[in-house]
Amino acid sequence: MTATTNASPLEVKSAAAGADLAGAFEEFMNSFEHFKESNDQRLKEIEKRSAPDPLTTDKVERISAAVDEQKRVIDRLVLKKARPLLGREGSISVSQLEHKQAFESYVRSGDDRLLRALEEKAMSYGSGQDGGYLVPEETEAEIAKRLANISPIRSIASIRQVSTAVLKKPFAVNGPATGWVGESTPRPETASSQLDELSFPTAELYAMPAATAALLEDSVVDLDAWIAGEIETAFAEQEGLAFITGDGVNKPHGFLAYPQVADSAWSWGSIGYVATGADGALPAENPADVLVDTVYTLKAGYRQNANWVMNRKTQAALRKIKDADGNYLWQPPAAPGSRAMLMGFPVVEAEDMPDIVAGSTPIAFGDFGRGYLVVDRTGVRVLRDPYSAKPYVLFYTTKRVGGGVQNFEAIKLLKFAAN
Repeated sequence: MTATTNASPLEVKSAAAGADLAGAFEEFMNSFEHFKESNDQRLKEIEKRSAPDPLTTDKVERISAAVDEQKRVIDRLVLKKARPLLGREGSISVSQLEHKQAFESYVRSGDDRLLRALEEKAMSYGSGQDGGYLVPEETEAEIAKRLANISPIRSIASIRQVSTAVLKKPFAVNGPATGWVGESTPRPETASSQLDELSFPTAELYAMPAATAALLEDSVVDLDAWIAGEIETAFAEQEGLAFITGDGVNKPHGFLAYPQVADSAWSWGSIGYVATGADGALPAENPADVLVDTVYTLKAGYRQNANWVMNRKTQAALRKIKDADGNYLWQPPAAPGSRAMLMGFPVVEAEDMPDIVAGSTPIAFGDFGRGYLVVDRTGVRVLRDPYSAKPYVLFYTTKRVGGGVQNFEAIKLLKFAAN
């Protein structure tokens, strides 16, 4: 008798995705083993002849590129598997359900009467035809989750939600006044703290996905999930660039855009760096030493939760380096979805970090949770435009985001320069 199964299509799909992920991870680990074997051969040739065979070097580069590509495949599979079905889990309140239904009616047909009624009732959901309407809360939450998964700096930074255009954060320049006293002894008067203020203005980030009439008329299509999926990559790419190199003018202030000084001359308001001692390169001898110096430039309290941040090309260069005991400094992820490790600290791949050239700072190291702050103004707005690109319907989607360094001690850079 043939056995039957009651597995749902969703369970079957999840199992298939898990099998794909496991296969991709196994292929990734095999490629990394081949990379180590080929790179070991290259290093032996350098020791014997002062230069490797060009064929060996080419082989190492090709395998290294394959390792990078397989890692990206794994990341995409992990992200796809982690996405929940929007609006299918948990319970929502009556008001949230009303808003969701009203928003869907607006997106599908342009009928905003229900949204306008909610606006009059709550004075919070909509902003009129010129500014569009706020998406439902669960859709906004899903967009935030997706951005956290694919936006490199957002995934490791602190995130603060605000309802105003600017977040102002006071801090004590000379530290808080503290001291020891007995239980019943008088408390001595302390010197006044010298306060300063950090300001994090939010700027408008927008995307404009387009839909066909057939898509909007198809009742099976989850429009909340469609909007979230269409804008996630566009928002993440713009955020990723701004959080790293943004000048702070109508965009977040990136951590590489602050003044950079040698760590020996560091002061608050600038980012300290360690120089490699060679323009556009690591030292010819003991290249791992400058990485060790960078790690220990950071205070112990920040090292506990520190991450490396670099792009794919820089990571490929560091993948070839060994320590004094012959162990590779770069280690692959221990499991699908986890991060590669460099000297025991996670590596965050951010493609907007600069490449290795003379005078560049392509490697950052620090506790970004304490060092960098992302400010999200609550509310994602959508304005339906059926006129500008007929026969398509455009959805002008905006959110306000800010960001900047909140603790200049918590982030250090490695500068590829003589000093």
